[in-house]
Amino acid sequence: MLLIKRLKQHIPVTHLMAATICTTIVGLTAMLIPSEEAPASVFNQTLTTTIQLPLTPIVADESSNTVETAEIVSEPAIAASAQPQPQPQPQQIIEQWQDFTVRNGDTLTSIFKRAGLSSRDAFLVSDAVKETNALKRIYPGQTLSFVINDHQLHKLKHIRNQLESSMIIATDQGYRVKEIEKQPDITPRFVKGTIENSLFLDASRAGLSDRMIMELAAIFGWDIDFVLDLRQGDHFNLVYEEKFLDGKKIGEGNILSAQFVNQGETYTAIRYTDSNGDSSFYTPQGDSMRKAFLRSPVDFARISSSFKTRRKHPILGLTRAHKGTDYAARTGTPIKAAGDGKIIWRGKKGGYGNCVIVQHGGNITTLYGHMNNYRKGQKNGSRVRQGDVIGYVGQTGLASGPHLHYEFRVNGVHKNPQTVKLPHAAPLDKAERAPFFAVAEQALAQLASYKATQLASASK
Repeated sequence: MLLIKRLKQHIPVTHLMAATICTTIVGLTAMLIPSEEAPASVFNQTLTTTIQLPLTPIVADESSNTVETAEIVSEPAIAASAQPQPQPQPQQIIEQWQDFTVRNGDTLTSIFKRAGLSSRDAFLVSDAVKETNALKRIYPGQTLSFVINDHQLHKLKHIRNQLESSMIIATDQGYRVKEIEKQPDITPRFVKGTIENSLFLDASRAGLSDRMIMELAAIFGWDIDFVLDLRQGDHFNLVYEEKFLDGKKIGEGNILSAQFVNQGETYTAIRYTDSNGDSSFYTPQGDSMRKAFLRSPVDFARISSSFKTRRKHPILGLTRAHKGTDYAARTGTPIKAAGDGKIIWRGKKGGYGNCVIVQHGGNITTLYGHMNNYRKGQKNGSRVRQGDVIGYVGQTGLASGPHLHYEFRVNGVHKNPQTVKLPHAAPLDKAERAPFFAVAEQALAQLASYKATQLASASK
């Protein structure tokens, strides 16, 4: 005790308290170390404790005899708690697409099995999309693409064509359907050609596809018989749409404007879409290119016998009038209704063989004879539209070869189908004329510009 009193006189109280605390901690540590399990080398070492006294003395409050001590805080603990703890990340699905092309005879189930999925998966997907258009029609050549992880379907894409597809996505609530539609870039293209052999051969040589040739023939088919009326030197030009996707041509659109010069007469057609969304072709004056009747009911057929008052029958050997036009064509070539009307005869009719007669309005009928067979789904009383297929070329009845015998009657009197004046369809409505003329002016200017550019290039 006397020693402690002397120390108090010479050493500040705060220093004594710090030394006492350190000594206590060392003693407690030694007591807590198990003596039996600890290595012998631990007890052979000399435990040295160094006490560093503060450089700046801690001042005691003399009046209160109390000592202010700093709170001991674990700095490593603060650092650890201050750092953000990593959150568990959701498992990422790696989208590795597997493509399967639809084959002949394929069903959704068979395609799912090829993809490694079960028939139950196919059923669940079919049930989920039944109220949508997804997977409604699957045709050979189309593609179904799958994302599958751990035998679970995550995504399914049905690619219908280059522009349209459906995406089926697995969610916690079932499958969700997303329709995907790409918009192609539309570019106008100008083509011109001259008739040397036939429309089909010469238009194809000029660079037109079969589809474009057929559409060109349909536009002028009311005014020009492309078998009977064509002459060498006739020429045509047109502007039509080409479709591109990612810089690659994927198809063709509509003809926008066209001209055909036949035997010195120029026919011009301009496509116009009215306020109801209906599109058709009109002359620059606003008259419909469409007539009430087609000039020819068979495309690109050869006229084997024209309308004559006297002709020797090839089978009977008798000389009599040939009151129609014969179109020689291959067996099975489609025959089209020349105009809107109603079928009033469909069956065998004497030397005409298999025959169809169509009533147009109150005073005009057309007859189609020697058919091989009829278009399915039609009967007496069926309504047909101009251009509808009603049968196929054959040689039934009194016929020496496969051909169509076509007659045009007005009030029961036979008229020459090639020369009879055909009535026009209804012209543009008055409310449509102003917007049409604006479209027509632009289309004619475009045609003239393209033609001038072509001439300039040819003269260089």
